[in-house]
Amino acid sequence: MAHEQSTTLYVIAYDIPDDRRRGKVHKILCGYGAWTQYSLFECYLTPKQLLLLRERLAGVLAADRDSVRFYPLCAACRARVATVGSARPEEPTHYLV
Repeated sequence: MAHEQSTTLYVIAYDIPDDRRRGKVHKILCGYGAWTQYSLFECYLTPKQLLLLRERLAGVLAADRDSVRFYPLCAACRARVATVGSARPEEPTHYLV
């Protein structure tokens, strides 16, 4: 039986001045979560997924010019998220067949 790891909701914001690098970062993040605003993603990640994501981003970013921030939300904070004009963040459901 496989052991399921719990996930944490991360709000990931980025500021990348170079169009090419910004596009690469956007594409990487699309594989990990939901694009909710122009430079903002909501990603439910296990510790392993977070590590892999950070490693992938490190290979693309220019450390002296780019900024990516990871804001973890605990379960209590996630429950208190309020939105106007969109749905609250919900962890995607995955089915194994």
